[in-house]
Amino acid sequence: MTHSATPLNPFQRRHRPRGLRRWIPGWQLLRTYQRSWLLNDLSAGFVLTAILVPVGMGYAEAAGLPPIYGLYATLVPLLAYAIWGPSRILVLGPDSSLAAIIAATIVPLAAGIPDRLVALAGLLALLSGALCILAGVAHFGFVTDLLSKPIRLGYLNGIALTVLIGQLPKVLGFSVEGDGLIQETSLLVQGVLTGRTNWVAFAVGVTCLVIILICKHRFRKIPGVLIAVGGATLVVGWFELATTAGLTVVGPLPQGLPAFQLPLVSPDDLGILFAGAVAIALVSFADTSVLSRTFALRGGYEVDQNQELVALGLANVSAGLFQGFSISSSSSRTPVAESAGAKTQITGLVGALGIALLLIYAPNLLQNLPNAALGAVVISAVLSLIDVRSVIRLYRLRRSEFIFSVVCFLGVALIGVLEGIFIAIGLALLAFIWRAWRPYDAVLGRVAGLKGYHDITRHPSAQRIPGLVLFRWDAPLFFANAEIFHEHVLQAVAEAPTPTRWIVVAAEPVTDVDISAADMLTELDDELQRVHIELCFAEMKDPVKDRLKQYGLFTKLGTELFFPTIGQAVAQYLQMHSVAWDAGEDEAD
Repeated sequence: MTHSATPLNPFQRRHRPRGLRRWIPGWQLLRTYQRSWLLNDLSAGFVLTAILVPVGMGYAEAAGLPPIYGLYATLVPLLAYAIWGPSRILVLGPDSSLAAIIAATIVPLAAGIPDRLVALAGLLALLSGALCILAGVAHFGFVTDLLSKPIRLGYLNGIALTVLIGQLPKVLGFSVEGDGLIQETSLLVQGVLTGRTNWVAFAVGVTCLVIILICKHRFRKIPGVLIAVGGATLVVGWFELATTAGLTVVGPLPQGLPAFQLPLVSPDDLGILFAGAVAIALVSFADTSVLSRTFALRGGYEVDQNQELVALGLANVSAGLFQGFSISSSSSRTPVAESAGAKTQITGLVGALGIALLLIYAPNLLQNLPNAALGAVVISAVLSLIDVRSVIRLYRLRRSEFIFSVVCFLGVALIGVLEGIFIAIGLALLAFIWRAWRPYDAVLGRVAGLKGYHDITRHPSAQRIPGLVLFRWDAPLFFANAEIFHEHVLQAVAEAPTPTRWIVVAAEPVTDVDISAADMLTELDDELQRVHIELCFAEMKDPVKDRLKQYGLFTKLGTELFFPTIGQAVAQYLQMHSVAWDAGEDEAD
């Protein structure tokens, strides 16, 4: 369902609000709110509440925390994002892609102490939130572009497998405590083979999972999570399966709203928590950025990505201060809100109010909710993260990116979730540096019937001008690739079919030249001058020329040796050296 706001050209830029309206979009929402939206927001909020409760509790358990803290981590961020969030309908809360990072960070540090577990989770949320706020204020919204699609694909597949293995014991009715995915999988298999499976829990979990998946894929307007969780709670309570069949259930929840609590931990834990916070900040904003822009485009409005970072950070800080844990946007709950008719963040406020009323007046309503059902909720969510088809597509189209994706997947799955995200970041930087370090270059020639000059390796019949080498470099020139450029230019001269007088660098793809590369060009020019070869440039961008002027290189090389086009460089060479050559119609272009 689309919004009632007047559709915009999605590519048309608008003037972004300034001052208070920019930093507190909720204030602007109140000033422009239309009464006709209220009924839609209220009904969508009630529908959303029914999904927020079981999902939040399930993700809390996946993060290694008691279920109640999933409600705290849902309630407070919804309020915070309604004030500071730029998106009209984005829903924030506990997320499956973060649960494994949170668990991997805090569970080893907590040593099984519940209060310490909560404090660690709270401080982790504070740190990740602070990083998001700092990045947003500093306009660092671009940093998530470091995580390319293949690398994020491998990371999410690894996360999905990790969470899936962690939740299967709940569905099978027993628990395992392993160190890492391999040990957890081994203990899971041993538990099944030694007869530890609780078949009643298994039946409940599988039934819930089937209901959720059928509704998600066949009957999308039916709230499968609500039906599965509500039905399981009623059945377990009616037949007293917690007593008669040994099912583990949530039990009574603490009554009342979350209290303000400053999480205090040992300074020795800060290093590990900070590493986890960096991973959470990167992943949560990457997901939030994509989701926010997607729904903004569909709704016909714009979102400021730096304000999105600030809002995400403030929502995490709010969660950390009120006994919650790190949160992100939800790719499952946001579409629920949209399809239910949500128009604004009032929907999220209604959802938060519904959770608050549950905690105040009916904390025992879900005491018979089986953990097997919560496991099914989480499993249904992480199944949507698994994307084998895209991995196969990478294998077919680009093997190098397939390898990056697989290495990232194995890093998350076998080494650890926290280590895996830094492997992902390292791979992203390595891929970038590798492409810039060893870029494509080509010697150019004239092809009959084609305008301009073209790569002779692609066109073996291309003709080359006697004494002239046209060399194209497809990357910025910087410290890492300067020597490779130097080597390849000399190689092009050495392999020329006739003695070289000029070498013209087709510099249109060169977007920058740093100090190291400038020094290399000076050395290269001196080296070529000793054998009476002129180093020239064509099509160099003005900003790059400005850099060379700052370095003093523009004057040293000779301003007359910088040409606007390759054609003009060729024409000048032919004239100066009286070379007989059929110039063609575009030599002076």
